[in-house]
This record gives sequence, C-alpha cells and structure tokens, in this order.
Amino acid sequence: MGLFTWIVVGAIAGWLAGKVMKGRGFGLLGNIVIGVIGALVGGWLAGLLLNISNPISGFNFQTILVAFLGSIIVLYIAKLIRK
Repeated sequence: MGLFTWIVVGAIAGWLAGKVMKGRGFGLLGNIVIGVIGALVGGWLAGLLLNISNPISGFNFQTILVAFLGSIIVLYIAKLIRK
C-alpha cells in the first residue's frame, strides 16, 4: 500500500473505531494514528489467527474492516491500561 492509502484507511478506521469505543472521533491526526496502528495490529492478528496471507492489501473493504477491528482492539487495550 502507498502512503496515501495508509493515511486514508487509517483515517476511516480510526474514525469508525472512535465512534464505536468513545462515541466521538479523535481529530484527523488522531484518527489516522489509531487507524494505522490498528491496521498493523489487525493485519498481524488476521494473519496469525485466520491464516489470511495478505489482509492489508490496498483501499478495499477487507483492509478497512481489518484496520477497524484492529483499531477497536488498540483502543480497548489503551482503555484497560488507563484504568
């Protein structure tokens, strides 16, 4: 994936995860950071648990879904650590 695709996917996934976990977003930069980290975590977990060879493969539904689910996991872990 190119840099622009990572930014767009990260922004979408971070915004969606922010809506689900907190009820609001984190701002554009925060959404991108959460989404990109979520994409890395989600891609790693999808490869490890579901044996998907290339879960992050460009701007498509699968990539956004994997990044979104990974972002939720990242936010959930961050919420546990903060307590």
